[in-house]
Order: sequence, then structure tokens, then C-alpha cells
Amino acid sequence: MSHSVRSRPEAGLFDEQVVDGIAAHGFFAPAKPIYVARAPGRLDVMGGNVDYTGGLVLQSLLRESTWAAVQRRADKTIRILNPGASRFGWEPYFELCVDDLSSPRDLHRLSEQSDSLRWSCYVLGALYFLKEHHNWGDSGGADLFLASDLPPNKGVSSSAALEIAVLRAASAAYGITLDGVALATAGQWTENVAVGAACGIMDQAAIVLGRKNHLLPLLCQPCQPFTPVTLPEGICIWGIDSMVSRSTTGAAYETARAAAFMGYSLICRKDNLDVVPDADSQIPRYTDRRWKGYLSNISPSVFRAEYERWLPERLSGDEFLEHAGPHVDPFTGISPGTEYPVRAAVRYAVEEHFRVQTVYALLRTISRDNFEDVIHLVGEIFRQSHIAYAECGLGSDACDELVSLALHAGFPGAKMTGGGAGGVVAVLGRCEDRPLLHSIALEYASRRQSVPYIFEGSSDGTDLSGVCTMHLPSLQS
Repeated sequence: MSHSVRSRPEAGLFDEQVVDGIAAHGFFAPAKPIYVARAPGRLDVMGGNVDYTGGLVLQSLLRESTWAAVQRRADKTIRILNPGASRFGWEPYFELCVDDLSSPRDLHRLSEQSDSLRWSCYVLGALYFLKEHHNWGDSGGADLFLASDLPPNKGVSSSAALEIAVLRAASAAYGITLDGVALATAGQWTENVAVGAACGIMDQAAIVLGRKNHLLPLLCQPCQPFTPVTLPEGICIWGIDSMVSRSTTGAAYETARAAAFMGYSLICRKDNLDVVPDADSQIPRYTDRRWKGYLSNISPSVFRAEYERWLPERLSGDEFLEHAGPHVDPFTGISPGTEYPVRAAVRYAVEEHFRVQTVYALLRTISRDNFEDVIHLVGEIFRQSHIAYAECGLGSDACDELVSLALHAGFPGAKMTGGGAGGVVAVLGRCEDRPLLHSIALEYASRRQSVPYIFEGSSDGTDLSGVCTMHLPSLQS
């Protein structure tokens, strides 16, 4: 069997295919302005799963993106057309009244009614945020058109890109200022509160604040971006799809996340620290006077000296609820019969934060003189991070296979990304080794009887892309 590796060709921010698609469907009224926003996917270079424990993350942006086009309506109708949904067996059209967006439960009920409309919950959740926080919809509804070449369920933030694109376009259409950290926070609120999915803020913040060919350092306490750093000349980081779908609503991710918060509760209990709701946070969370609610604030040396041997390696949900509850994560539950990897989850929160700090420092000090040393050290840290995923129950045989192929081919490092348990593998290497990367993908394809998608290339985030205004039929912008 012969295979060819797929990746996306270069395209502009608002490329002609998207504009032509908006025009071809006859969905929008002529002469009235249409507001188009673009949100790229993100590649988690380092830090997956420490955004909800307050860690430092390093994120890059992909070329693949989601576009949302919005036109105002005088009535209270919301019409949503997503032609690409049909490719996945989903319903491409949905319609409702603004007044139907009355509570998150309404959105959850829609998701429960039909898997084929689950995608629309992220769109309606974004509109619900604008309605709740900015009185969106008081003066009318909207027609909303979606286009995307960002594949779903790969761990490259397709849901966050959808939320951000809709929030940016819909707010612009109604004269609402929403950008920067506020836009990222709105995206997280949409996913946490409106949709009911457990996630941190790194996906949304990277999509909004990132820059082409840069890494975005972000301290997730709750959202403190640092100046993006240019990926050093000669170094590339690619993503290869393992073809194992993943989601932040998956059992493995939620178990690992819950285990981290269980460990946090146990540590605070040991140190007689009161854990209380954070009254200043827009996103529901808990805090304390020492660690401020963030496990990643514990240094590796303190963790090793004071907590590692003391924490249970595994703890059942009923044991925790009986002896150490209540649970202090608003977005995951505790299942009495489930075994939680408490020690490994806390260790990951502490050590991944340190690993990301180290990579960030190394990349900022790289030069011709130390290039080989730095790339070797960063590659070793990638490998440590990949192993740590498995210790938390987030391993994947398919991702292990891809990592092994990359390392045996001579790439300095490779690792699982995002929430783990599948999705995309990040491969660190020299840019001149791109042909070798495609050879690895072909070998993987021959073993799996299916061709993996390669994510290569980059683009600017939503803030730098801005909003494009267009009209039909003239398409003047």
C-alpha cells in the first residue's frame, strides 16, 4: 500500500476559499456588513495539564484555523450554518431564538439530545457569554457561518478555536470590545461554565495572544502572558497526529485532573490551610493563603522533601470523600469506585512547571556556541515530559510508537501534547530534517493503514489577525 503524507498548504489570514465559501452558500443578506474573525489551532509544546494547576506553559500556533462570519439580524433569531460539519456526520445547520439562551443547562440539554449537534454547544456557549456579560442579543440576533480546516478531536484546540472565533466576530458585529486576556478568559468561561468541559486557559490564551513562528510563555495564574520568544533559527517543532482521538471530556483526562486536585486538598489539609472559593475569580476556583490554589507553586525540592512519600500513590474516590473531602475542582467530579493516581498527578504538576521553566530559559540563551547542547537538553526534557504523561494514566500506545520512531530516527526529542491519552505528538528537530519527519509519518502510516496528518507552519493569533469586514455581493473589504 502506498501513502502520501498530508499537511496544509500555505494560506492567508482570510484566504479566498473562505471568502468564496461565505459567498457561495447564499446565507447572508446583501449590502449589510459581515464580520469575519479567524482563530488558529495551537500546538502544546510544553505544559499540557499544568494550566489548571497554575503552571508555566509554552504554546505555538498552527496554520490550520477556524473562521466565524457574523451578520446582525433585526429579529431575535440565531441561525448557524456549519457546512463542514457534514464531513463528520454532524448536523450542519441549527436555529433558535436569543431568548432560548437562558442557562447553561439549556446548552447541556441540547448536547444530550443529539451528538450530531454537540459542536453547536460551543457556538451557543460563546453567544451565551456575550448575552450574560455584555447584553448581546438585546437588539437582535445573528446569522453565523463557520468554516474550518482545523481537525477536531486531535488535541490541537479545535473547540477553543471555535469559541474564540465566534466570540471575536459576534462581539465585533455588535460593537463590543473583547480582545486580549479578556477574550481568552471569555473562551475559558464558555468551555467551563456554559459547555461544562474541564479545561484551563492555555488553549484560549495561546489562540488569542500568540504570534507566528513564536512560542508563547504563559503563567496560568490565572493568565499572565510573557513576551513571545522566537523559535531559534534552525529549530523546528512539528506535530504528527497519532490518529487516536482525544477530548478534555474524556475519562482519562478528567481522572488525572481530579487526582491533582485531590492531592492539592490533601496537602492543604496536612498544612492546616483553609481552602476557600476565590471570590475575585471570574472562573470558579478555590484558593488558600500559601499556594494560592495552584499546585505548581510547590517547588520540586519542597515536594520531594515534604510531600512525595507522604502522598498516597493511588486513592479511591470513596476513600477520599470519606476521609479528605470535599472535592475542590468545580469542573470534575469524584467517582467512588475509581482509583486516582494522586502522587503522580501532583508530581507532574510540580515537575512539568519546572521543566517548562527550564526549556524557556534554555531557548532564550541559545547561541551558535551552545546550539547542540541546548537542543540535546530540550530534547531530553521533552522525553521526560512524555514519560510523565503515562505515570498520570494519560499514556497512549500510538503516541509511544510515534515518539519511538522519532527518537530512533535521530530527532532530539518528541512528546505527547495537550491533555494526553492520544492526540498529536510534538517532534523537536532541526528544520533541515523535515524530509526525515515525513519518512517517519509514512512508516507510521504503513503500520496503521492510515495516513497521519502533519501540522507544520504557523500563523498569528486572533488579536493580531483582527476582524475582516466584508459585504455581499460586492465582497468589498
